[in-house]
Amino acid sequence: MACPICSKASLPAYRPFCSRRCADVDLARWLNGSYAVPSQDPEDQEEAETILSRDPPLPH
Repeated sequence: MACPICSKASLPAYRPFCSRRCADVDLARWLNGSYAVPSQDPEDQEEAETILSRDPPLPH
């Protein structure tokens, strides 16, 4: 398996990474939001409220 950061061969001690450095780079990317999934939520609060008021409530 290749390291997802630098594409070198991974080492068992750091799998799926090749080194502590690449593992730390990946962790930093998670922590600073680089891997965040883009939201499809409306930015405007009023638009969100309008959408919620149109949708029927979920059954309990």
